[in-house]
Amino acid sequence: MAYPDQSFYLSILSRSPATVVKDFVEHLLPTLEPVEVLHNSTGLVMLPMQDTAKGATFYVGEVLVASARVRLAGAEGYAACLGRDLTQALALALLDAACTAGCCRAEIAAFVQAQAAALEAEDLVLRQQIEATRVELETF
Repeated sequence: MAYPDQSFYLSILSRSPATVVKDFVEHLLPTLEPVEVLHNSTGLVMLPMQDTAKGATFYVGEVLVASARVRLAGAEGYAACLGRDLTQALALALLDAACTAGCCRAEIAAFVQAQAAALEAEDLVLRQQIEATRVELETF
């Protein structure tokens, strides 16, 4: 199984259910030690949006995020997620650092692929539900 690239696995893991990711990291943690937590806190960040008419960027307001930065096996990992779940941010940062360091490659790749498949199935159901509400104006 191919090892996922950083943008792919972080986008999948950040959309995955927090409890599933935290449970997976809890299972991996003994093999990842020692872990150094460099940063783990909540804060506010500006939420950018883009004007659809002119393409100008503006800020809607502030959103609460939990962020974490860790070091393990000589590699650093970083993650930020919406809300105040510091454990989720820490779990995502640990997976980022593990991927960067090359730890537990097969397990992490399999987990990311399973989560990607689950998210794709959820997206398919949502698209089908949305399609069921489509109104064809030409038929009126």
